[in-house]
Amino acid sequence: MRLLHFSDLHLGVENYGVLDSRTGLSSRVGDFLSVFDTIVERAISDGYDAVLFSGDAFKNRDPSPTLQREFARRIIRLAGAGVPIVILIGNHDLPNVISRATPVEIYQVLEIPGVHVCRSIETVRVDTRSGRLQIVALPWVTRSLLLASDQYREMGEIDFEREMATLISEAVRNEGAKLDPALPAVLMAHVSLQGASLGFEQSIMLGRDVTVGLDDLQSRGFDYVALGHIHKHQALGLRPAAVYAGSPERIDFGEEHEAKGYVEVDIVATETGERETTWSFVELPARRFLTLRLEARGDDPQSAARRDLERRLNEVSGAIVRCFIEVDPGRERSVAIPEIRRALLDGGAQYVAHVIIESETTTRGKQWVGDEHARDSSRMLGHWVEGRKYDDKLRQRVIDRGTELIQRRAQDVGGRDEGHG
Repeated sequence: MRLLHFSDLHLGVENYGVLDSRTGLSSRVGDFLSVFDTIVERAISDGYDAVLFSGDAFKNRDPSPTLQREFARRIIRLAGAGVPIVILIGNHDLPNVISRATPVEIYQVLEIPGVHVCRSIETVRVDTRSGRLQIVALPWVTRSLLLASDQYREMGEIDFEREMATLISEAVRNEGAKLDPALPAVLMAHVSLQGASLGFEQSIMLGRDVTVGLDDLQSRGFDYVALGHIHKHQALGLRPAAVYAGSPERIDFGEEHEAKGYVEVDIVATETGERETTWSFVELPARRFLTLRLEARGDDPQSAARRDLERRLNEVSGAIVRCFIEVDPGRERSVAIPEIRRALLDGGAQYVAHVIIESETTTRGKQWVGDEHARDSSRMLGHWVEGRKYDDKLRQRVIDRGTELIQRRAQDVGGRDEGHG
């Protein structure tokens, strides 16, 4: 049985984009739809038996009708080609009122053959061309489910998280007990797993995740664990393989050097009657992000910057670019930023995020950010840390502590929606 696993589409992200007059959408929305199209085309043409989508279809819980239409077109194309898809509900999909529907539950109501939407912990049985596939679905579990009870509200943070992990473990174990051991079984989970290396989504996360381990997920009874929520592709288990597909498109410069794609999974029966699972990461042609650093020292920094840029223009084609220009102290106003920006665009850059002049007397961490980021404390924290030359451990500590302070402040002023990872 051959499966295609992807996650965290976040359709609706528009940062670093311009309006596409042909579609009326941001060029960045076009980037996300493009990688989604590639996934759909390959799922159909390369003979996959099913598609597993591990959550976060949209950027937020209230996508525009246009975004919902574009998502629907691709889901219907899969269904029409006879490729079933299982859609898990992620934290970005959940409404702030539990009784409200998510943007993707319409497919469940319409009962489109081959389209399965999972909002609660449950077992789904999917009929594929290669036989029946069993899936235990673990969508995003909100802390508010427990906080509604006085018993849990009075718990300390550590005890609360331990109780959450216990309840998740029991629920997955109960579903796993219903599985037919003769059939392939997959656990789909939108969750933070212990030991996972966080991607740039850490800096846009407001609210603390409940982190669980593979043992909490009772994973040993499955042939594969299809994970979502963390944008950085990685594997955390061997038997079974527990894999974050990662996001299929880059969101910000924090993901500049991360490969983006999906996971191809093969579950085959061995001669002994057991099953063996192999998987591989398939990279997608995601939009490139490029940080360009130019040397413009000397008495004529404008000419020096232009020469250095001309030498490196072949790097910028099709990329979203940010450019840092190093000048001698006192020469910070000697470079015409609009000219550099124009040269980058003429050289084929898709978008120029910003051009920053630096010297020994300027602070590298002072960066231009858009209005959307300026209103978001967690994004500002990410940009600030990104501008520092911290090692990985120090960077993680700063982000952890900063996120904790942001959350505490948000609670002090009346609270914010949880789970913005």
